[in-house]
Amino acid sequence: MSTALDPQLLRLIRQDVQSMHAYAVQDSTGMVKLDAMENPHRLPPELQAELGQRLGALALNRYPGSRVNDLRQALAEYAQVPPGFELMLGNGSDELISLLAMACDVPGAAILAPVPGFVMYAMSAQLQGLKFIGVPLTPDFELDLPAMLAAIARDKPAITYLAYPNNPTANLWDDAAVEAIIEAVGEQGGLVVMDEAYQPFASKSYMQRLAGHRHVLLMRTLSKFGLAGVRLGYMVGPQALIEQIDKVRPPYNISVLNGECALFALEHRAEFAQQASALVQAREQLIADLAQLPGVQPFKSDANMVLVRLAGDGERATSVFDGMKARGVLVKNVSKMHALLTNCLRLTVGTADENRQMLQALQQSL
Repeated sequence: MSTALDPQLLRLIRQDVQSMHAYAVQDSTGMVKLDAMENPHRLPPELQAELGQRLGALALNRYPGSRVNDLRQALAEYAQVPPGFELMLGNGSDELISLLAMACDVPGAAILAPVPGFVMYAMSAQLQGLKFIGVPLTPDFELDLPAMLAAIARDKPAITYLAYPNNPTANLWDDAAVEAIIEAVGEQGGLVVMDEAYQPFASKSYMQRLAGHRHVLLMRTLSKFGLAGVRLGYMVGPQALIEQIDKVRPPYNISVLNGECALFALEHRAEFAQQASALVQAREQLIADLAQLPGVQPFKSDANMVLVRLAGDGERATSVFDGMKARGVLVKNVSKMHALLTNCLRLTVGTADENRQMLQALQQSL
């Protein structure tokens, strides 16, 4: 049977969608998986058993009810949401990014973000029919403030994303640059979204500065907290603003299983905080070890990943990526995402043993 779609049906699919590539998830079977910024630590057996009992007792025959509100309150307390601000839940940050584009899809609206950055900002704009403006970072992966301010003044974006820290460069932005961008966006009536997906590993957060702004939203996910498989994100903002965006959220978008897992994790937050602390220590050791390898330049990181640039000409990153994969270690080849990332690989911080295997595979593949 042919796998080609009938032309009569193909004409129903938007042309831009036909030209897109689906989000690719690499096959990691039998590999040391260090390509997706996941927390490598699992729950201790006793907590696994306790969680299993709670999930098994849930009423899966019923739609999610008031327990979702318990989760919102628990997250607000955990995140120290300021007074007058509200919290909205999403099926991962990806859904929240899509819902924002949908809610702000007014005539002439655009989305702006520094590039290279998280691919979902541009994808959400495209799928919603919005213009996307990518402003290149400087060669050392800092915000190009004059270029950002010029783009804001010229294009007046409805949404400006600032990933804090950024993916895949893993760095935090300069405080003065962030404030200048927030002020400029506010003057032309747009929204700024501080995306703190990697907050558990970062040295700073914008949460305590939210209260001074009516046009700034802050987004986080529990994926990097340690629940990547649960798919739960949340967005914080002024109550009146969240109430409008929440209108486009699908009903029951958070399942009873997702919600209960998240509540359980927050009840045992000390376990996850210990895991994050261990990963931060492992990250610093990994950066130090990478710096000892000839031809490898690691960049400073405030996330659970490290961006490295490989010395050499041609498709250096691709050949090293292939060599590491052949040795059973899977990382992310970001060298073709943007010109600034030429010959760069993104390495997830794993356990001590995983990091050891990654370093060995990298050294052997250089």
